[in-house]
Amino acid sequence: MTMNPPGGPGTRPPIPTQVQGRRWWHAFFPPAELPVPPPPLPPVVPTTATFRQDVPGPILVPAKGDAFDFRLHVVYTWTAQNMASEELRLRAERYLGWAAGIVREQAVDLARAHEPHRSHDLERALNGHFAGQRWPREGVTPHFGVLVRVSPDERVRERLRPYWEDRIRLECDHELQKIRATQADELTRRWCAVLQNLEGDPVTSHAARLTGEQFAEVFRRYVEERRETVPDLVKLLREAVRGHGDLGMGPSEYTEAWDAALRTYERQHGLSERVN
Repeated sequence: MTMNPPGGPGTRPPIPTQVQGRRWWHAFFPPAELPVPPPPLPPVVPTTATFRQDVPGPILVPAKGDAFDFRLHVVYTWTAQNMASEELRLRAERYLGWAAGIVREQAVDLARAHEPHRSHDLERALNGHFAGQRWPREGVTPHFGVLVRVSPDERVRERLRPYWEDRIRLECDHELQKIRATQADELTRRWCAVLQNLEGDPVTSHAARLTGEQFAEVFRRYVEERRETVPDLVKLLREAVRGHGDLGMGPSEYTEAWDAALRTYERQHGLSERVN
């Protein structure tokens, strides 16, 4: 007995499709994972290279009167896009003469407007002139900016040396005198407070010797001089008090107050017996 496959005689069994076969095969041998494509590269950003070029030799420009020269010590700052630092350095060295010519051309007129000993004024003027400028002024080629330090002619420096020596000496003497005056003022105030506190103490004339004979002698003279200036005033006050009695006006509150003050002052200064 012949068994025909389903679908009738002459019908072939279905052939597994590629997808079905892959699924069957993958059940036993899973395929390797496909590599993930890399992310897109970021856009290229232009890199900026800079080079600071310190020129060893100065550029000479004439000062006012053309008898002396100013010495310009120039620093160039070179900048370039998409260029290696070494290449920028080589180009800067190659263009050094051209850059120095530009600086000298720009500086001559300003230098001739300044006197030979006004190097600091010229330095400020030149740096203000060069600030924010670049050469070449346009384009993408390497360009440079300028910073200048100015020194006077050596002959001018020798002429200025005695002036600055005298000025330095005067300023130092002035500062020294100010320090001495401040210290003297502080010392005077402290000794004044000490002497005033000691004056009212009956044992101070003896205790002053504990600090030294020199201080004791100064303190003794201080007390005597202060007491010798008082009798005339005391005499005048006594006459004022007695004058009220001579006029027959009788004691008043004013007179009694002055009399009490006078007696107190005499006791404090030991003048009760010295002044009649």
